[in-house]
Amino acid sequence: MVAQRELSEAEVDRVFHALATSTRRDILRRTIEREQSVSTLASEYEMSFAAVQKHVAVLEAADLIVKRAEGRERLVRANPEMIARARALLARYEELWRSRIARLDELLAETPARSGTDRSDDDTTDEPRTEEGD
Repeated sequence: MVAQRELSEAEVDRVFHALATSTRRDILRRTIEREQSVSTLASEYEMSFAAVQKHVAVLEAADLIVKRAEGRERLVRANPEMIARARALLARYEELWRSRIARLDELLAETPARSGTDRSDDDTTDEPRTEEGD
């Protein structure tokens, strides 16, 4: 197995930008299932062929799909390596946030609950302090 290098900031930006629209996510889903021509993909959407080509170009720029020529057709398939790298990035984010939430839970569990009416152990009062004998 080839070790995966971390995504650069530019790659992360391209991946998240590419996945930001439902049409591109759907194109990616379809190309994970099987390789398809851009024409076949375009026939599935209520938009122009050129618009679908632009979505495909964004996914290709993010390296989430690979496009190849076969005769006069352009075939598109998902790039499992980049999808795995994006998934690993999201898993790291998830791990980071889960650990932060777990730490917050620990801190909240350590803090004793105080009622608003019991101030017997509280040094602060609403009245100003005076010297004895005043």
